[in-house]
Amino acid sequence: MQYDKGFYDVLLRDYRLIWNNRHLDLMNGNSQETLFEAIKRELLDENSHPRIRKNKYQKYYFATTRIINSDLSSEVKLQLIEFHIQIMKEIGKE
Repeated sequence: MQYDKGFYDVLLRDYRLIWNNRHLDLMNGNSQETLFEAIKRELLDENSHPRIRKNKYQKYYFATTRIINSDLSSEVKLQLIEFHIQIMKEIGKE
């Protein structure tokens, strides 16, 4: 499904909110690419030291729990979880 640029701008902004305003530089000025790469890095636990990394299933659980417990709207929560599922499918093939 294709969404317009403003849709991804809003989702990226909201994603930053649940991660205590984690700074994410726009990749090629593209909110969608930035959001998807941030979720992928989150699920692969690339922001942690290699010795303490969790597996992608643990990270998926933590991420979805964080999203569900956030103050975001239900629509945004569902969309972020859908993107996490989509990216889990992609990294499962790697």
